[in-house]
Amino acid sequence: MEGAADNELERQLDIGGELVAVRVRRHPRARRILMRLERTGRAVRVTVPDWVSLQSGVDFASWKREWIAEHLENRPRPVPFAHGVRIPLRGQMHMIFHLPGRRGVVWAEGKDETARICVTGAQEHLPRRVLDWLKTEAGKDLSAACRRYAARMGQSFARLSVRDQKSRWGSCSARGNLAFSWRLILAPPEVLDYLAAHEVAHLAELNHSARFWKLVRAHCPHVDMAEEWLSEHGPGLHVWGARE
Repeated sequence: MEGAADNELERQLDIGGELVAVRVRRHPRARRILMRLERTGRAVRVTVPDWVSLQSGVDFASWKREWIAEHLENRPRPVPFAHGVRIPLRGQMHMIFHLPGRRGVVWAEGKDETARICVTGAQEHLPRRVLDWLKTEAGKDLSAACRRYAARMGQSFARLSVRDQKSRWGSCSARGNLAFSWRLILAPPEVLDYLAAHEVAHLAELNHSARFWKLVRAHCPHVDMAEEWLSEHGPGLHVWGARE
């Protein structure tokens, strides 16, 4: 699949019997070919300099089949939502607890070792109900944080949406629309808060210039902590509720 500006290319490689998507893109600041496993653990991202062909990026990935196979083997295994499974919520582990004899809503209760997410209704609907509830909770927290930072920075956004974004935790469009990964509700609150500040700051500076970072740091005191947490633990957020 060619990108609109011929700057992206996607192909598939057979790695040990598994078809793995290889997504190649050009980047003006790239000085060499870079490759990494995407956060989902299901695709490889290759970045090439402007003077390198996209097909060369695919060829590079093919040459690095052993590297890809090793990283695929070591990737975290998906953890589906089910009764008895412990998942993070706002940075704290909660056990999913099914209450089949009751009808109503999903809710969280308890703390520390007794913290749990209670899910009512039929067993077959449990995974979807947990996912929908987590998305709703993420939307609430992100909306509150973005409104707070928008007021502080003198900005306004048009719309906020919560998705299962694969390559970015958040984004800001030129039209002022903000989008975030629902998985941020799994991270510590400071991480979600930082991502809200980051994207709201893009309403003023749609780039990552020095002025952008100055604006973010002026209003968010935990930038470095959140960035470090995402770098170390962020990829692991994609295992929760995921399926092969």
